[in-house]
Amino acid sequence: MNVLIRDVPDDVHAELQRRAGAAGQSLQQFLVGELERLVRQPTLADVIDRIERRSGGRIGFERAVELLDEERHER
Repeated sequence: MNVLIRDVPDDVHAELQRRAGAAGQSLQQFLVGELERLVRQPTLADVIDRIERRSGGRIGFERAVELLDEERHER
């Protein structure tokens, strides 16, 4: 599978090249590794879904967030 990314800012490209070189990799090798790392990390939505599916708590996730927000606003 190939991916083409256009209009990468020069400073971003230069930093990616620098990081690839520091890792002893080509830019392509480095970017494939970074993309693999990215997809292994759960998204925030995935994490929230997992938390909401857990049982054992006395209040739901949304209520807990509301209570935390209220507490922060009181400070």
